[in-house]
Amino acid sequence: MSLLDHITITPARPLPVILMADISGSMAADGKIDALNSAIAEMLDAFAEEDAGRTEIQVAVVTFGGVARLHVPLTRAKDLSWAPMRASGQTPMGAALELVASLLEDRNSLPHRAYRPTVVLVSDGIPTDEWRTPLRGLLSSERAAKAQRFALGVGADADRDVLQAFLDNPTGRVFAAHEAREIAKFFQWVTVTVTHRSRSVQPNRVDIDPLELDDYGEF
Repeated sequence: MSLLDHITITPARPLPVILMADISGSMAADGKIDALNSAIAEMLDAFAEEDAGRTEIQVAVVTFGGVARLHVPLTRAKDLSWAPMRASGQTPMGAALELVASLLEDRNSLPHRAYRPTVVLVSDGIPTDEWRTPLRGLLSSERAAKAQRFALGVGADADRDVLQAFLDNPTGRVFAAHEAREIAKFFQWVTVTVTHRSRSVQPNRVDIDPLELDDYGEF
């Protein structure tokens, strides 16, 4: 019998990242949807290159434009092939929040051993459905309550009060992108934060302070 027969290999623990992407019709203006697609693709490429051993970055994308749908189910970043999103329809954020809550509580796709998730909300407008009750449901979820949450308002029409409510933290910061290029900077920040956690000996701990997007360059 080889000594290797006594070695147990512990599988990497999932580090889930769930993106809520507003792809309503207004996102088609001023190159916003193109910038969003590009920024997400770059983030996924960076995640795929991470090999921390202890952690495995997994990504899901929930879109809301006309309808809310699971654009990408929770998948290992290294196995993802990005399918660009198209902008159309209204802004059913409430339905998207319900989808995210269901995903977070699904023990089949997100096992108990997973690290605390990161949930990212990007929107350029005002919800066109009832969102308060779905948000309360999401925030009352055990996993969502522990999640690291980021919010980005794109353009002047984004409802900052809704985005602040999503953070559920009076000192939490709603990032703002007034130009398409600032969307890329925001996702660079998300990428650095998640990869920092993946390399940490304590991935459940979050100890990076947000930066000014205008001061943030390439990483």
